[in-house]
Amino acid sequence: MTNLSRRATAPRAAVVGGGITGLVAAYRLRTALGPDAEITVVEASERLGGTLRTVDLAGGPLDVGAEAFIGRRPEVPALMAELGLADQLVHPAGKRPLIYSAGALHAMPAGTLMGIPSNAESVAGLVDDATLRRIAAEQSVDLHWDRGSDMSVADLVGGRFGEQVLRRSVDPLLGGVYSGLSDSIGVRAAVPTLAAALDAGALSLTAAVESAIPAPSSAPVFGALRGGYGVLVDALVAVAGARTVMGTSVVSICGERKGWRVDPIGHVDVVVLAVPAPALSQILADTVPDAADAAAGIELASSVVVACSLPAGTELPDNSGVLVATDAGLSVKAFTLSSRKWTHLADRSGPVLRASLGRFGDTEALGWTDEQLVETALADLRTVTGIDVPPTGTFVARWRGGLPQYAPGHLNRVAEIEEAVKDVPGVAVAGAWSHGVGVPACIASATRAAAAVCEVAR
Repeated sequence: MTNLSRRATAPRAAVVGGGITGLVAAYRLRTALGPDAEITVVEASERLGGTLRTVDLAGGPLDVGAEAFIGRRPEVPALMAELGLADQLVHPAGKRPLIYSAGALHAMPAGTLMGIPSNAESVAGLVDDATLRRIAAEQSVDLHWDRGSDMSVADLVGGRFGEQVLRRSVDPLLGGVYSGLSDSIGVRAAVPTLAAALDAGALSLTAAVESAIPAPSSAPVFGALRGGYGVLVDALVAVAGARTVMGTSVVSICGERKGWRVDPIGHVDVVVLAVPAPALSQILADTVPDAADAAAGIELASSVVVACSLPAGTELPDNSGVLVATDAGLSVKAFTLSSRKWTHLADRSGPVLRASLGRFGDTEALGWTDEQLVETALADLRTVTGIDVPPTGTFVARWRGGLPQYAPGHLNRVAEIEEAVKDVPGVAVAGAWSHGVGVPACIASATRAAAAVCEVAR
């Protein structure tokens, strides 16, 4: 079908997946294809936004999914500026998090990379003396690393520094990013600067970490939206002007002479698949089996967020949050002390916080009732901080399969998917499974995918 014949009718595009990736893709398609294009967003659930969700708590909006974005990446501020939302940009108050381990609160270790220490002093007080001696002596132990290879963070770090470093320093940070563990996350995808230092010939892990730690910067580490991510979701829905089909799962796509049949939506010219890896594998099973096979190897982690407002006058620790060691014996993996972390939340009727539960391979919390989850979160809060007050409001958000696991070899799987799809005209793929789980990476992924199919659609 020629471009000339395509221009005789309005282009038709389907975006499968109504999370942030799909909504950005729909917006980019609208911008590129114009007001007459027929754009349909198909979402399996009954709401748009994916893992972005904003609710009302303590008299104002609070995010109960993703809450922040990496400040050094430009994608979110740039998109906000495009949409006229620049005045929504806020930054944290600059307070440091704590780690709860061995029955006590500890300062977040300095001189670490994703919790991996550059020297023994980095984690002094957090691990025992035997572990400190092991870290100090690590440079005298031969390091075996094959350039371009990959392994789990646990295999690399645990083998050099021991179990306590993993459970008390590394796992808490990886749990916050991926809802995973050092056992389930690969070095090359999760800590690329460390892999690069090892590839360059670092003679020890401590030396590699030291060279990979970014230079100090006064720029804010994170950003957020004053009104929550719901403001961004609503703006994207409005500007994309797409038809939305909710509660509908796309099970396959089939090439036709003049485009694609998207089951059960119908015929379109182009398709952007912005869905989690397992769904992508199912949809492409018959059409692009190589991509489907690679996507099938990407697993998902589930989690729960319990948001609470507390009575006025309740004093939270003067920190941004508390990460919980995986050997601490608690159910909660982290507390975000939202009223301390974000200045725009400090003027609520009472303090607000979030408790996160669940990691890769552990879905028990998903089956608990809301009451059980709130009770567990408050009990762990009492253990960690001593705060023992009834909440004035709560909200429970369950995130089933919310985050992909970047296991060893993940970048190879992503490359296989993208290589298999790139020569399939009118089809593009995007999502948190590809080049980063954060909102900036999802925006970039969506932008690339929309650009890839636009020439076919015109």
